[in-house]
Amino acid sequence: MSPYKLVFGKACHLPVELEHKAYWAIKRLNLDLEASGEKRMLQLNELEEFRRYSYENAKFYKEKTKQWHDKRIHPRSFEEGQQVLLFNSRLKLFPGKLKSCWVGPFKLLKIHPFGVVDLLEEKTGYKFKVNGQRIKHYWGEPLARMKVTTTLKDP
Repeated sequence: MSPYKLVFGKACHLPVELEHKAYWAIKRLNLDLEASGEKRMLQLNELEEFRRYSYENAKFYKEKTKQWHDKRIHPRSFEEGQQVLLFNSRLKLFPGKLKSCWVGPFKLLKIHPFGVVDLLEEKTGYKFKVNGQRIKHYWGEPLARMKVTTTLKDP
């Protein structure tokens, strides 16, 4: 097994000239094959220790990041009859530069177990169920959806 395969886990395919030159250089510089073998084993052990150390650091970093994230999660509690906004997940398919990804407001009719909620669109009377993680509180007044048009005249 070659050192390249030990380190990278796949075979290294070199042209014959380079392979021959590499073998010639190893023969010329490392006359004592046992000493070079021991040195290579030490290098592989150091590499394994470095990988283990990196794995432990990554695990520690992941735990710390999870603690930091969990500390900043604010629990949201909803009550029936509240006004809520619904996250529009289809906006990612057809992005608009300045479009809001929240639509609504909707009236929350009922909260089912496991996070499912019933919403009512008050204009049309349409009732539907959504995942409770897709809604957030609506704190504003009812939206005035008036469009204002201004015509410009040539000077």
